[in-house]
Amino acid sequence: MGKKQDTIRRVRINYVPFRKSAISLAAAGRPGARRALLAGGPQPPGDPPPRGRRLARFGRPGILEELMPEVSTGRTAFRFILFCAAVALVILAAARPQFGSKLREEKAQGIEMMLTVDVSNSMLAEDFEPNRLERTKYAIGKLFEGLQQDRVGLVVFAGEPKVQLPITSDYRMARAFARRIDPSLVSVQGTAIGKALEQALLAFSGDTEQSHGRVIILITDGENHDDDAIAVAERAAQMGVKIFTIGIGTPEGAPIQIGGEFIKDEAGEMVVSKLNEEMLARIADITGGAYVRSSKQSIGLDEIVKAINEMEQTELSTVRFEEFNEQYQYLLIAALVLLLLEFVVLDRRNPLLAHLNIFREK
Repeated sequence: MGKKQDTIRRVRINYVPFRKSAISLAAAGRPGARRALLAGGPQPPGDPPPRGRRLARFGRPGILEELMPEVSTGRTAFRFILFCAAVALVILAAARPQFGSKLREEKAQGIEMMLTVDVSNSMLAEDFEPNRLERTKYAIGKLFEGLQQDRVGLVVFAGEPKVQLPITSDYRMARAFARRIDPSLVSVQGTAIGKALEQALLAFSGDTEQSHGRVIILITDGENHDDDAIAVAERAAQMGVKIFTIGIGTPEGAPIQIGGEFIKDEAGEMVVSKLNEEMLARIADITGGAYVRSSKQSIGLDEIVKAINEMEQTELSTVRFEEFNEQYQYLLIAALVLLLLEFVVLDRRNPLLAHLNIFREK
């Protein structure tokens, strides 16, 4: 009997403080909480939600929610969603999305330069190491490396001309095309200098505002077989186009070797390719250009480029660069707005906005 009374006394001691504290809180201006406390009764059947189980450790969830009316789980979830959305937008902005395109215009001062290169079999003569054509390709590559604002094009010719590279300011692509120069690019053999010059005149772009900003650099051994190159040079002079000529080879000449065998004529004699300086010098003189004879130390392009740089440069046509429109800034602005909104929204209900019932759970 004594033990039973002692147990009852301890239970009352543990229960009374909680009941008194709850009643005191209810009496402090929470009539709804007081009614809920006096109502008592068992909990409804079923397991309460996780938040309810956590609150149940401190008391009955219904009573505690009435005691803390400013707490809003909806606001906390809404802030978390805003933060996650802002982080996602920042990640997308870091990827720099691009949509659409735009045109940016630029103008440059320079020269339009059309290189006209002989690729006939005579350019395989070995009076230059390893042969005339390989030395020419090396010099052209070095020329393209030193250009800045000029435009270049490439015409190869033998019995017929062929535009290998239209006028461009892309020197990287120009060097790639120069490395591919080969006699196999032209199916008809021979040396038609006049046709090559005509093709070079047609290959200039129509955007150059002044014709004095156009030059042709002719690289050949000067052996002309089929046409009158002088007449074409006179026409170029009338158009204001200067022709600079480079004679590659020697007056004594050298035999032509293809596939390990030397080329022979119909009489069985070995064919010797000789440099024809007279015609090349005349072409350059008619157009106001210059003639340079190549040597084993220099093919002559450096000297001609120096002379070209002294010419009056022209305003090249407007160059348009296609660019994509950057869209990352819009994503960053949206992310900033979401972060500001997440900062403004409070975890608790604002009594001044309580009547709006935006986040209050129904």
